[in-house]
Amino acid sequence: MHITLIPQRRATPLTVTRNGDILTLNGETFDFSPLPDGATLPREAIASNWFAGPVERIEGVLHLSLIVPFGSSAPPQTINPAPLTLTGNGPVTLPPYDLEIPDAD
Repeated sequence: MHITLIPQRRATPLTVTRNGDILTLNGETFDFSPLPDGATLPREAIASNWFAGPVERIEGVLHLSLIVPFGSSAPPQTINPAPLTLTGNGPVTLPPYDLEIPDAD
C-alpha cells in the first residue's frame, strides 16, 4: 500500500491502522479489497474527509492520499511528510501531530 500524506492544519489528530486492504481511520473502517486491479475509486465516493484524492489499485498495490493533520507546533517532518509504503499490518506510524513542549516547572 502506498500512501501520500497531504499536510493540513486541523484540530483533530489522526490514527490509522492497516489490515490488508482495510484501513481504519480514527475508528472508522474502509475496506478497499473489492477494488480490482487498474480501477479507481473517486474521492467523492469515499465517505470521509481524511482522503485527499482517489484510491487506485495499480499492479495489485493500493495507492491513496490521506490528510495528515498537524497542530500549532508541528515539526518539519509533519509539514513536509514523506510518502509511506506499507508492507505489514497494524498501526501506521504517522508524523507527529505536534512537538511535545516540556513543562516549565
